[in-house]
Amino acid sequence: MKKYKITHKITADFIAEAIVNEDEIDSNINDLKEYKKPNSKFDYTMLKGSESVTQTTYEEYDQKPNNSDKERISNKWFTTNTSYNYWLWYSS
Repeated sequence: MKKYKITHKITADFIAEAIVNEDEIDSNINDLKEYKKPNSKFDYTMLKGSESVTQTTYEEYDQKPNNSDKERISNKWFTTNTSYNYWLWYSS
């Protein structure tokens, strides 16, 4: 039986939080130093219901690595507009 790998491209809203010691930032001048942008030191929580699928692709899946003979279906993809709940099919 064939297997297929399905990949969804998703956008979502996240909250990034970090607990830091007072010597890691300068609260007097609002300098967050290395915490100005979220990085691996932050914990991330996705906001429930904020996810949206923007693109979906699929291809024939083979568990053997580097199998150049497998048929790829990467030139066929479909996308959804979740606000209208319909699927669009695109093929080149």
